[in-house]
Amino acid sequence: MTLRRAELATFLRSRRARLRPVEVGLPEGVRRRTPGLRRQEVAQLAGISVDYYVRLEQGRGAHPSGQVLAALARALLLGRDEREYLFRLAGQGPPPAAGPSAVVAPGIRHLIDAMTETPAYLADARYDVLAWNRLAGHFVGDLPPGDRNMIRWWFRQEASVPWTDAETLRFARDSVADLRAAYGRYPGDRGLAELVTELLGVSPRFAALWAEHDVATRRPVVKRVAHPELGPLEFECRVLLVPESDQRLIVYTAVPGSPTREVFRRLGERVAG
Repeated sequence: MTLRRAELATFLRSRRARLRPVEVGLPEGVRRRTPGLRRQEVAQLAGISVDYYVRLEQGRGAHPSGQVLAALARALLLGRDEREYLFRLAGQGPPPAAGPSAVVAPGIRHLIDAMTETPAYLADARYDVLAWNRLAGHFVGDLPPGDRNMIRWWFRQEASVPWTDAETLRFARDSVADLRAAYGRYPGDRGLAELVTELLGVSPRFAALWAEHDVATRRPVVKRVAHPELGPLEFECRVLLVPESDQRLIVYTAVPGSPTREVFRRLGERVAG
């Protein structure tokens, strides 16, 4: 990858200009001629020399190391996308993320709860279920406490799964392909490695799908469920990616006017009462 000095310099200047000292724990001070942090303040926060940082902003100097770039990303409070962009401008691949995020953003929590007639739940990139609304509790609430992993649950019961159904098979194949994509994004994540190793040992169906090496994000599928309490249901299982956390919002949507839609409506009224 090529070091793009001019673009790197412009990006650093723009990120520095947007920050106020108070955002990084520095006093506001007086007589600031330009908005944002001073160059020496960024260098101090990143633990590098002022001269070196000045040269970076001027589009000259040595090729920055991964350690320097990581320090600058922390000093400038860069988000994930900005961090990756910084590394690519410097001619390096971004360092792998430590692991899937399990933090549920308040806005996502409020969105899930607001779906009073639609089952919805949130899962991380490992498919550990992080949050769900009251309707989704009828579908995911029976997962074992302390082990709310949808893919583990799915393939452990593979003997009872109708693998001759095309939508079921596509759901399984898409799930494994999405898990493999996460496996590549988080190469150091112990939880992902242990999940894959476990399922390779206990599920021949998972092992066969994993051996196909498909890598893809999830697509919507139509699911038909014989629910022990709610009866036969048919709905679209739509998976919405939450980019900033790499999480998945799974929503069960029924066709308006369908029997399943009416079941969801009545269930919503019942749990709200």
